[in-house]
Amino acid sequence: MKFFRVSARLAQTVPMAIGLAIATAGVAQEAAPDVDTAANLKLPENPQLFGNALREVVKAMVIVNGEVITQTDIDQRLALMAIANNAPIPANEIERLRQQVLSNLIDETLQIQAAKAEEIEITDADIDKTVERVAGNVKQTPAQMADYLKTRGSSIRSIRRQIQGEIAWRRLQSKKIESTVSVGDEEVQAVIKKLEASKGAEEFRVGEIFLSANSSNDAEVQANMAKLFSALQQGGSFVGYARQFSQSSSAAVGGDLGWMRPEQLPDQLANAVRQMRPGTISQPIKVPGGYSIVAVQDVRKILTADPRNSLLTLKQITVNFPKGTTRQQAEPTVARFAQGAANIGGCGGADKIASEFNGEVVESDNVKLRDLPAALQDMMLNMQVGQATRPFGSIEEGVRTLVLCGRDVVDPSAPSFDQVYAQLNEERVNLRSRRYLRDLRRDAVIDFR
Repeated sequence: MKFFRVSARLAQTVPMAIGLAIATAGVAQEAAPDVDTAANLKLPENPQLFGNALREVVKAMVIVNGEVITQTDIDQRLALMAIANNAPIPANEIERLRQQVLSNLIDETLQIQAAKAEEIEITDADIDKTVERVAGNVKQTPAQMADYLKTRGSSIRSIRRQIQGEIAWRRLQSKKIESTVSVGDEEVQAVIKKLEASKGAEEFRVGEIFLSANSSNDAEVQANMAKLFSALQQGGSFVGYARQFSQSSSAAVGGDLGWMRPEQLPDQLANAVRQMRPGTISQPIKVPGGYSIVAVQDVRKILTADPRNSLLTLKQITVNFPKGTTRQQAEPTVARFAQGAANIGGCGGADKIASEFNGEVVESDNVKLRDLPAALQDMMLNMQVGQATRPFGSIEEGVRTLVLCGRDVVDPSAPSFDQVYAQLNEERVNLRSRRYLRDLRRDAVIDFR
């Protein structure tokens, strides 16, 4: 059974104890003259202090099955969310997000505890590998990232804890859930036949943020989702919010559900997705078990050739400017660079232009057009082999152009048996994972203080 309790007895006792201490002190003063109890220590009148100030005592906020979540844990995770979204949290949103972060920390703690109960070991080396990868993604060492987090109110401990929770949950799913899920060959073949019959129909690259709800907290969850939606509309990172808040197993990958046909989604989500354009998000939608916000990242037609799936061979030319160069100072060089790109004369001209501007050339093969930024996709759709894009980038990070050296059109084909099997399996694992986490919450002893 789950307990939510605040010690009313303690709340009544503390003022009484303070009053008793004051009364006792008064009696002692009347009964005896003042005595300097520190006289034997021979302390200086104005001591000079050395070292760092003592840290404030970290008070327990919540105890989950005997494990403490402190206010510091909450604050550092909240700061981590602000870092992930590359924007400060609005003052009027802090308290709501703090409550949501606490809810996530409780779930994370339950997941780690459940993994330990199943004798699933997560070593420091396991966590170190992910920390190194995360640091590498932002071109830092783990030590540099630790310093960076500290200066922004978070800590490497907070991110290690989050990584531990994600690893624990994945391994727990593998042991307790995936082994119980089965997908029949007939089901897979039926999906493939439907795909072939749906040739030319649209499918969507979908992301999801899901919060579970029940009759007791429905209004609260609905309000939280409305505020999340508002934050996303104001430019918040969907991937960042999904990782921090979503209670779906897709949270670890930023809420990404992959390519989905509407009929593969719950009816409520399918109806919304069919009416959405790439780059848009939905209002919170009531679904079985809670609420979802979905994002449509892209759209394509099933088993139909799409030029955005073309594989490109590219050369990127980058012109860098000395630190402190202003836009006005750089404009003549950028103009000459743009003129050179427009008259590049084929892919072989890339090295010549780079040498003229002391630039760098990087070659890339098998780059999917769809994976480029939207503005570059639109530009390159109509480009011929041997042409270069207009310059793009920034004075601070370098001005660039992409030279199209080759284009291979990908012939679409139906997904393989293994791909369909994996997708069906993932959907069922996701559903059972939600139920499993719900049971962990229901059986937990959670003491709020």
